[in-house]
Amino acid sequence: MKPMLLFDLDGTLWDSAANVAEAWNIIFAREDPTLPKLTKDDVHSVMGLTMKEIQDRLHPSLPEARRAAVFDECCRYEVEYLREHGGEPYPFLRTIMKKLISDGYKLGIVSNCQCGYVDAFLSAANVRDLFCDYEEWERTGLVKGENIRLVMRRNGFDKAIYIGDTQKDQDAAILAGIPFIHAEYGFGKVTNPDAVIHSLSDLPEVLKSF
Repeated sequence: MKPMLLFDLDGTLWDSAANVAEAWNIIFAREDPTLPKLTKDDVHSVMGLTMKEIQDRLHPSLPEARRAAVFDECCRYEVEYLREHGGEPYPFLRTIMKKLISDGYKLGIVSNCQCGYVDAFLSAANVRDLFCDYEEWERTGLVKGENIRLVMRRNGFDKAIYIGDTQKDQDAAILAGIPFIHAEYGFGKVTNPDAVIHSLSDLPEVLKSF
């Protein structure tokens, strides 16, 4: 049986940063007009972190309780906003995922995101039929490596490959004990991945080496 293919989301399957910034700025303006507006680059700089890490990094000057309340509302509204406005799926997303399925792979997503975020992606990108399972940090409270193992067990796989774009993604794959493919076109740099892809279109050929 072929290994399960598990994907990070932001920076690997799509780029939602521009619309995430729009959604958060709407909440910032409503909750505290003195908060500085975020840009797409600000959001890129924290992609892959948990929401707790994001709020601590972006607005550390806010009292902790207030910070948590504002970002909780950002998370809630972001999912609604992305479900309607979407993000930018990387080129040939649906085509490549269908190719991988035809090659005999099962596909899943593991992301350090809030509940509902992956579902918003599946709807907005029209790929719900292509992924058999997913897991989110907020739903389990587990670190990404543990969520990878959870999805593997849930689907009856003892082998998988994780595809992501940041060092945290590589660290998660190492914790889960599986190979890591670096999506070099994403938001981060890594050290000594098992393989590199420069676009999603590279993935079917790179997988032949596994």
